[in-house]
Amino acid sequence: MRIGRDCVCTAIVLWSCLGAESFADGKVRFTVVEAGRDGKVPCRIHVLNEAGQAPRPPALPFWRDHFVCPGEVELSLPAGPYSFEVERGPEYFVASGKFVVRDGETEHVAVALKRMVDMAAEGWWSGELHVHRPVEDIELLMRAEDLHVAPVITWWNNRNLWQDRATPDKPLRQFDGRRYYHLMGGEDEREGGALLFFQLRRPLAIAGSGREHPSPMKFVAEARKDADVWIDVEKPFWWDVPVWLASGQVDSIGIANNHMCRSQMYETEAWGKPRDAARLPAPLGNGFWTQEIYYHILNCGIRLPPSAGSASGVLPNPVGYNRVYTYLGDRPDYSAWWAALRDGRSFVTNGPMLRVPVDGHMPGHVFNAATGPLELGVFIDLQSRDPIDRVEIIKDGRIERTVRSDDWSQTDSLGMIRFDASGWFLVRAICRNAKTFRFASTAPYYVEISEAKRRISRASAQFFLDWVDERIGRVKLDDPVQRREVLEHHEHARRFWLKRTADANAP
Repeated sequence: MRIGRDCVCTAIVLWSCLGAESFADGKVRFTVVEAGRDGKVPCRIHVLNEAGQAPRPPALPFWRDHFVCPGEVELSLPAGPYSFEVERGPEYFVASGKFVVRDGETEHVAVALKRMVDMAAEGWWSGELHVHRPVEDIELLMRAEDLHVAPVITWWNNRNLWQDRATPDKPLRQFDGRRYYHLMGGEDEREGGALLFFQLRRPLAIAGSGREHPSPMKFVAEARKDADVWIDVEKPFWWDVPVWLASGQVDSIGIANNHMCRSQMYETEAWGKPRDAARLPAPLGNGFWTQEIYYHILNCGIRLPPSAGSASGVLPNPVGYNRVYTYLGDRPDYSAWWAALRDGRSFVTNGPMLRVPVDGHMPGHVFNAATGPLELGVFIDLQSRDPIDRVEIIKDGRIERTVRSDDWSQTDSLGMIRFDASGWFLVRAICRNAKTFRFASTAPYYVEISEAKRRISRASAQFFLDWVDERIGRVKLDDPVQRREVLEHHEHARRFWLKRTADANAP
């Protein structure tokens, strides 16, 4: 396993003088290339003055504390000292430095970004499922983050880009040969949480909906009339997750989600199911809670692949901060990317690059054996700009093995994992970062021993049954007809989880 220890790549900064005097206005010109290659490279730049404020350049996509550019940009700035960071997604080292703007002068900042790893060259292609940025900016944003797939949210509750214009005949756009975005992404975000919809031909008619009524399942049913639709559970802790799981109509779930930001965590569950903050304290507790719920899902025999999204344009993240890589080999294709995501040939990350071949197979693979025990060798290939705290094998929802950063094997092996009965496992890497939950996780591997019977945990099924009962008590609708319509879906979920509890074959 190769772990990047040099987290910052030095930039070359040229200036005349670093005096402490304060002047009027001057300029700074950034020129960014990739080390060892010719030509300028699109990138993201964070510039801060002494007060921690980020200047906004004209005519370039800007969000919160950063902007993207095609590789060269000139800014007019008040005189004074500044700091900067330049990034291009997680596969490059960060370049950082300082410069001083002087009255009437132009400072030149030349940056050579160094690649840490080339995932596409290894057959891994990146995407993310929660982008709220303007359509006209998407291509530059994706180039600047070296992102390959990014459906764009163009309708969201009462907001609809297509309200007064025709929907595009061809919503899928391809550029640079291997990058894709789709213009018909949508979001239903109300009392029960948020569902994301992709591959539709036109927006769903959700405008005017109340917080509780109609049920999100009404729009799920409408979306399913389109055979190509993909429905993503935006976060695992939303109140209606047990209903959505019980419906069998969702395709993925966001375990690298927008509560995890580049330099901070959103430490509560908003209007979702709250965690035990004493057991899972801030700032990282929300990240572990997200993981725990996902493991309960897998423990119930529900094979739902993990996804990732950043909500750039709403929350502070850059596009692609939380992303999912799928394995496609050397033939990238939009449809194939989604097929690989469905199969779980993937890992999610907001930092580390984590590849875990197990007996020559990718995540998502199902290992079959007529009888137990079954032993599998787990190998790892890992690079990270942040120091890695630990790598863990999660088996059937529990930590099976922990390898601390000081104990890395020179053979890149995490050892053998043994199954005497059916189950699942995955590997996650957690960084040392006190501000935010920075991690990577493979999608699960599955094990079926004797009659291909899936493992169903009674405790995990009961977890969701109790959740449904709690959610039913939270439904606040005065209209009896509306209340009955909404509760019908919760009652269906309750019956589902009762049966799942009765069918349990593991503790």
